[in-house]
Amino acid sequence: MEMFTKDFIDFFKELSQNNNKKWFDQNRKRYENSVKIPFRSFVERMIEKIHSDDPEIKITPAESIFRINRDIRFSRDKTPYKTQASALISRTGKKDKGFPGIFFSMGAKNIMIYGGAHSIEKERLYNIRKYISEHTDTFSNLLDDSVFKEKYGRIHGEKNKRIPAEFNEAAEKQPLLFNKAFYYYAKLDAKLALNPDLENIFMDYYLAAKPMRDFLISAVNKEEQ
Repeated sequence: MEMFTKDFIDFFKELSQNNNKKWFDQNRKRYENSVKIPFRSFVERMIEKIHSDDPEIKITPAESIFRINRDIRFSRDKTPYKTQASALISRTGKKDKGFPGIFFSMGAKNIMIYGGAHSIEKERLYNIRKYISEHTDTFSNLLDDSVFKEKYGRIHGEKNKRIPAEFNEAAEKQPLLFNKAFYYYAKLDAKLALNPDLENIFMDYYLAAKPMRDFLISAVNKEEQ
């Protein structure tokens, strides 16, 4: 079982200062040994643990892990590489970034854990709003859950100035209906990557969001029925 070493953090620290193909090619074997192999092993173990909670999680690490290469075609930032390793574990994996799951990135600055519904297309956004409007009390109770608030704080997301009129009444009770996304996140110390209990720490965050995630999955599944 491959574990993270200090060089996992050091690699990304140095990459952020030398973000170019020449440096990366010179350090490619180091990337393979210190980043790619242990991260893949970690993601594989997390998929196994999460599958025990949600048997519909049947993806492979390849279906979960994002490439380290950045898509610079339409970006002003032309640095070619991401300065963190990242993966999305959900029923659909990275092919559907809007499906609720657990997304995490690990680099030299921090570890980020995200959940919820992000990058939502118009039809899915409508259906999530509809589901929330039909279950406003349940949604509010999930927001106030002490474990969720301790780990993640609150729901984030850019807002629309106007929403379909049918949601206006429900939005007076639950203003988050104006959101264009419904996501939550936690920021952890980068050095936790070296903690031998890292998998259990991640599972604590995964389980803390389970009721909220299940609610959003129900909203998404309802649209697809």
